[in-house]
This record gives sequence, structure tokens and C-alpha cells, in this order.
Amino acid sequence: MKRNIAVFTGTRADYGLLHWVMKDIQADSDLSLQVIVGAMHLSPEFGETWQEIAADGFSIDAKVEMILSSDTPVGVVKSMGLGLIGFADALDRLRPDLLVVLGDRFEAMAIVQAALILRIPIAHIHGGEVTEGAYDDAIRYSISKMANLHFVAAAPYARRVIQLGENPERVFNVGAVGLDSLKRGKFLSLDELGRQLDFEFTKPFFLATYHPVTMADEDPAETCGAMLRALDNFDDYQVILTYPNADNGGRAIIPLVEAYAKNDSERVLAIPSLGFTRYKAALSKAAAMIGNSSSGIIEAPSFGVPTVNIGDRQLGRICASSVYHSAPNTEAITNTITTAISKKGQINARAAINPYGMGDASGRILSLIKANTGPFSHAFYDLEIPK
Repeated sequence: MKRNIAVFTGTRADYGLLHWVMKDIQADSDLSLQVIVGAMHLSPEFGETWQEIAADGFSIDAKVEMILSSDTPVGVVKSMGLGLIGFADALDRLRPDLLVVLGDRFEAMAIVQAALILRIPIAHIHGGEVTEGAYDDAIRYSISKMANLHFVAAAPYARRVIQLGENPERVFNVGAVGLDSLKRGKFLSLDELGRQLDFEFTKPFFLATYHPVTMADEDPAETCGAMLRALDNFDDYQVILTYPNADNGGRAIIPLVEAYAKNDSERVLAIPSLGFTRYKAALSKAAAMIGNSSSGIIEAPSFGVPTVNIGDRQLGRICASSVYHSAPNTEAITNTITTAISKKGQINARAAINPYGMGDASGRILSLIKANTGPFSHAFYDLEIPK
């Protein structure tokens, strides 16, 4: 009898990372894929990206509406409450043998809480990491404590999950799933990307995304404005700006991004979501990744693309030498971009070694899911402390 493996995705970003995990489960004769979609995927404001999932050949088994129009802290908490109710119904109906979630967002926290109470085993991808500038950090470790299988991206992250009291026999260093895109699937050419975006690439370009910083003293609109003013200093480069996520403070950024693109439409393109295929193509061909997205830390180094990481959102992550950190002000961002795109910066980016693996995580996760069928214990694993 086939095991039902449910995969949850709530944003364009986690779907891009989970894509090949979902494809591998879908293709396996011993497993049956169940897809649960929620949060930003279902929001017109953020591009209704569930449509891309369906276009990629996945049958969506449950859609959970949960995002309110408010992105205040109270609004986010209420969205979590709506999600918890919707996920309870979806999981009770689907009754998967295992739920797979990735990362550290509030919608992932909601579905994992529901699965825990419904006694559905949980596999967590990308646990053990540190992002000191966002409350995602606490969410990530909370999810790890509710999970039964752990697929981490680097050895230090495995140690951290074990420190939480998780059994080492269920903690697996598989590398970062986002890197599988390097070895699998086709890349759009720059001409194809331009045609799909209705945007003419006439110069080298930056790919820029700035998300709210939820646990640091960094005003989202102020820092985004500083980034945009810094980009003004690089007339020889075009810019693709993607919208922020739905964390509190995110909606204050969207008008800034839209106005910046409207003011110089031949040089700047603003888009709610590039989607998995177009984002991969844009990242691979960008002169630099600018902002504070985790893809600049985890994926960009494997494409030989330098990253300008702004502010504290990703503080604590392991980084390749091609990641350049900048204070969240215009002068610092300008200077850091100059360093990143210099001849030395470009050479360094092409030679950088990505600490997040070799792009074979999805296959390893599939094998481990098949090999670990439970029953799973939540017994606390005590480390031996030297006397």
C-alpha cells in the first residue's frame, strides 16, 4: 500500500525549494503525493502563485485561505489562527502518513501545530539555521521540536537540532534543496526570460528583493528606500525587483518598489513573483543579488553570482565568500555593491565554494523518507555533558 506524503507550501520561495522534492515523491511508485497550498500562494496581492504549482503538473489536494489584508503583528497572528483552523480540516480529510514542511514561516508553524495534535508525523527541511533578525528563528526551532525527521543543509545545523534534544538517528545533513535546480530542469535563456517578462534586457542587471526584518530595529520602508537610492548610483545596470513576503511591515515596501519601477520602466521591472522557472533564470544571469533574501545566501553562490546582503535579517547564517554584508544605509549599500561587482568580486564569486551542498538533496530526502516509516518517538535525546 502506498504511503501518502503531504507537502505544504505557502510562498513562492518555499515552492521553488520544494519543487524537486515534490517531483521525486510524485514519480515514486511506493509513494502518493498530496499537495497542500496556503497563505501567499492564494493571495491576488502576491501574484496567486498557486497557479504555477498547477501548471507544473501538480494536483493541489487542499487550498487553505489564511492571509488577512493587514500585515501588522496582530494581523499576522490572526492569519495564523485562520490557518490553524483550515489546516486542521485539510489534514483531517487527507490523513497523510507524513507531512513535509520547509523552513521557518508563520504559516508553516500553523500547519505543524495542527499535524502534531492530529498525530501526523512531520519531516522538517532546513532546521538548525540561525537568522537573528527575524522571528523566523524561533519559529524554525519550534517546528524542529514538533518534527520527527530532520533534513538539514549543513553539519553545524545538524548539531544544533541534536542540541534541541532530537535523536541523531533522525537528523540528516542532506544539503540545501534549492541547489538541485542547478542539476535538474532547463534554464530559460536571457531572451526567453525577457519575452516572458515583457522586458528588454539591454544591460547587465541586478536581482533585488528586500523583506521586512521582524526582530531587529530596522524599519522596512526606510531600509528599502536606502537600497533603492543605492541602486540609483548604478545607471549601467538594470534592476528586477520582486515584492516582499507577507510578514508584518511588508506592505509598506510594495508602494516603494512600484513607484521606483514606474519612474524608470525601461531600466527597472517590479513584479510580485517571478515564479520558480523565471526566478532561477534571473538569479543565474544576474550581475549580483541584492537585498536580504535567503536565496542570496544559499543559492546565489552556486550560480557564481555575488550577493549584497543588507541588514540583520540573515544574521547568523553560514555564508560563502561571495556574500558581502552591508549596513542598511545608502552609502554602505552603494559601497558594498561596488565591491561585489568589481572584477575581484566577480572572480571571487565564480570561485566561491557553497557550504550548502552539491545539489542532490531531493533524492537523498526521498530515500530517507522511504527508509524511515516510523513509528516515531518524541523522546528527548540528552547529550552527554563532560564532567
